[in-house]
Amino acid sequence: MKTILKSIGIVLPLLFSFTACGPIGEKSASMIIIYGVTAVLSLLLLIGYCCLVQKKNLWYLLLYSCVFIINAGYFCLGSSQTLAEALLANRISYLGSVFLPLSMLMIILGQTHFRISKWLTGILFGVSAVVFLIAASPPYLDIYYSAVSLETINGVSVLQKVYGPWHCIYLYYLMLYFGAMVAVILHARFSRKMTSTLHAVMLVMVVFVNIGVWLIEQLVQLDFEMLSVSYIFSELFLLGMYLLMQEQTQSEAETAAELSIISEKMNQPEESVDSAESTEIAEVNHLEEQSVSKETLEQPSAEPIPAVQQIADETEQIRLFCENLSKLTPTERMIYDLYLAGRSTKEVLAEMNIKENTLKYHNKNIYSKLGVSSRRELVRIAGMLRGEK
Repeated sequence: MKTILKSIGIVLPLLFSFTACGPIGEKSASMIIIYGVTAVLSLLLLIGYCCLVQKKNLWYLLLYSCVFIINAGYFCLGSSQTLAEALLANRISYLGSVFLPLSMLMIILGQTHFRISKWLTGILFGVSAVVFLIAASPPYLDIYYSAVSLETINGVSVLQKVYGPWHCIYLYYLMLYFGAMVAVILHARFSRKMTSTLHAVMLVMVVFVNIGVWLIEQLVQLDFEMLSVSYIFSELFLLGMYLLMQEQTQSEAETAAELSIISEKMNQPEESVDSAESTEIAEVNHLEEQSVSKETLEQPSAEPIPAVQQIADETEQIRLFCENLSKLTPTERMIYDLYLAGRSTKEVLAEMNIKENTLKYHNKNIYSKLGVSSRRELVRIAGMLRGEK
């Protein structure tokens, strides 16, 4: 996968150089070649993801498929010989363009630990399907294109379109998705669902690069669909972040497993202790018990700890709890917030995308820092701080 990414990093700047230099006629003549190259690169990325990434994600698979479909549609459109072929190629391109924002939003929701219900996902799929049907309506209906014709410029087929009254639906559809992506990222950062500022900035950059390219194409007449390349950059960016998160999660799991093994070894009885040492330890324990018994007998009475002392101890525990709350790491703070939100262990594992041993490791650190012995005690003290009964 790394070799493929490096190769694409070298080829993509060459594609931009083809589109930026030379007369307009030469640009148009080279478009079909560039679309072919981007389609091949998209296919290689899709194959590379399927073959080299072990833990696959449905939304990444949809994203890579959509980018390939878009670029394949651009290539077929440029090489079309008839209007019917060009319109079919245009529909293929729109198929990828409509479902790509959905896959990007779902990927961002996953990376920011948001969960949405299945019925809402189904509604989003349904809306995407309706938008695609509207975009694919020419030439049967004139709601998306009121008029369309095919022209050939230096051997490259180009659709000349007059937009219909429903063309704005696709524009609103894209803007709503881009706005939702930015809103999710910002909300995740400020609500501490996303612990890394750099991670948030990188996600926002991916969204705004595509918004910027799309706006340029709307405002400036270009011979080349720049989104075909920006989409490839986006999927590379998202894949890189996904692999980094997987590596970080795996590292945390390995660390937790190592600590668990060490802890088990420390808790095992020492079988190699000789009899003399065992006798000495037993004598020390016996003396300690006698000392405790003597101190107990010397007490004036066996009354329970006064209520004032209990209140003082509880006040001191709450004070230490508050002071050490800021010492939690970003990951520990996220787990702490999930506990306060009433999430179960299964839900915490799913939202944090971690294993059970890793969660046990984080729990041990959280309880130690906050001076509590269980999740119930943690929630109880946190509830007292928030004024809950």
